[in-house]
Amino acid sequence: MRVLKWLLLVSFLAVLAPAILVHGQETKKAGTIDELARMYDSSSCKACHLKIYETWEKSIHSQSLVGTPRTLATLKNFITDALMGEWKYSGVKKVEDIKVEHMATCFSCHLPQIKNATDKVAQDLAKAILAGDKDTLNKVSINCVVCHNNKAITHKWVDGEIQPKTVYGALVAGVHPGKKNPGIKKSPVMDQAILCGQCHGLGPNFEFHQPTQCATLYGSYLHAYIPSGGNKNCQECHMADIKIGRNLAVKDHLIPAYRDKAQAAKAVELVVETRSYQFLPKAGDWVPTAELTVKMFNKAGHRIPDG
Repeated sequence: MRVLKWLLLVSFLAVLAPAILVHGQETKKAGTIDELARMYDSSSCKACHLKIYETWEKSIHSQSLVGTPRTLATLKNFITDALMGEWKYSGVKKVEDIKVEHMATCFSCHLPQIKNATDKVAQDLAKAILAGDKDTLNKVSINCVVCHNNKAITHKWVDGEIQPKTVYGALVAGVHPGKKNPGIKKSPVMDQAILCGQCHGLGPNFEFHQPTQCATLYGSYLHAYIPSGGNKNCQECHMADIKIGRNLAVKDHLIPAYRDKAQAAKAVELVVETRSYQFLPKAGDWVPTAELTVKMFNKAGHRIPDG
């Protein structure tokens, strides 16, 4: 009987083993891309936050695995040239060898919810990357749930763990009208640069088996812009208020960066100086010549280019 009890206990623990915390509550890991998409579904936000949702849908965050023209190409090269190539001790010879820990090198920022998925999901996403299957890849992304729940608390020993079924914002706490997430709490970092710094980071990422240095934007913000007298945060420059009514404004969740002409114009001051003269290599042979001096001044809160 005692042996039977131990067997039952071991079986029970085995069932619980794949359980993890998502939105602050225990749930099983997603076994498919569609399951992961449902786990982080934010489509219900659109009903009340239409303008915000519409701008987010046009943003790079909404397609974080496809993103800019270089994003998908870089992810593909990461799999073929790094995991299956130069990193000879990665243990990856084919897609079926890929685990969540392998894809986390890129996905910790491009798809942090991968931690809530099985290795099969990591493999399926890798296959979609190699095939250039944008429709499949765009099922999952950096959305409302990622920023307004999973990333909403950075100092958990001070501010506590993320609460289940709760939306975190910058201003108020109370009751959230959405049935899916009835609670709303004030995030201590929602209007701080550190919220963005979790992904647009410090670099290099020494927590990985193979440290990488990708985005170092937050590091230059902290160590160059702020010490030089800068007093703005990421949100003030990249999430300006947009009006949705006579007396109502919301943050622009398009989050424009250097590909936006207006944003680029604010980030860089370009001064061009020209001087023309005629060069005389020999008598009677005048050559019109121009001297051009181009000066670029970085007015952004961080080094450019960066990400």
